[in-house]
Amino acid sequence: MAFTVSNGRTQTSMADINITPLVDVVLVLLIIFMVTAPVLQSGIDVNVPKTRTVREITQERLVLTIDKQQRVFLGNDPININEIGTKLRQRIRDPHNQFIFVRADEEVPFGVFATVMDAVKQAGINNVSIVTQPLEQHGGKR
Repeated sequence: MAFTVSNGRTQTSMADINITPLVDVVLVLLIIFMVTAPVLQSGIDVNVPKTRTVREITQERLVLTIDKQQRVFLGNDPININEIGTKLRQRIRDPHNQFIFVRADEEVPFGVFATVMDAVKQAGINNVSIVTQPLEQHGGKR
């Protein structure tokens, strides 16, 4: 598109897009996503039982979780309770040297917990740890 200037010369309009506002908007959106991303990561909500002796987890290991609704998860993936052994055998190369953690909500019936433990044993895994929380100390020693 051309237009005439006051001195009679014809000039063309500048067809370039000013990208500074675009960059500003993109950076603001990036910051918003960076701040909200950790909040969006959903974990499996489980109230594990409280015990006096709790060992700190120091290595990355497989975690089987049983939530309040008795759903079973391997890591963060939901699995059928009847497929636990199959899924564990697919993921584990050496079952005799593999460690696995079992997190169960304190309201889960013992029968469901026993079924999961049996499936883990059937997969050949003997090193099973049960995840608990430490008891809160109120005041002095007990």
